[in-house]
This record gives sequence, structure tokens and C-alpha cells, in this order.
Amino acid sequence: MEIMTKEEARLFKERWRLVNQVTKEEARRMSASDRLRDLEILYQFGRELGWPNQDDGVDQVRARWNRLREKAGV
Repeated sequence: MEIMTKEEARLFKERWRLVNQVTKEEARRMSASDRLRDLEILYQFGRELGWPNQDDGVDQVRARWNRLREKAGV
């Protein structure tokens, strides 16, 4: 394995900075529907890998809000 020189490391870092800059710009240009689609793809991918659902508490929060709405007559 070759050791990288300081100049090679600087160039490597600069290339990745440019890649990140382009990636951020592409993300800014995406429509909300495209972002939502990409988020759904990531969510489905996580479920297929068997990752736990982090939204378990959401149902409890919704139930609390529903109880508050009922008591407030809304």
C-alpha cells in the first residue's frame, strides 16, 4: 500500500469538496415530490434490511392528541 503525499491528499480532499458541492446543489434543485420519493425509497430499503421502525412513539403521541381533542370538543 502506497502512502499518499501531502499534495495528493490535498487534491483528494479538494475533489471530494467539489463532489459534495455538486451534490448539495443537486439536492437544492430537487422538487419536494422528488425528495419525498427518495425518502420513501430509503425508508423501504431500511425496512427490507429489517431495521427497526423508529416511529413507534408516533402512535402514542397521536393517541394523546386525539384524547386532548376529544376533551376540548374539537
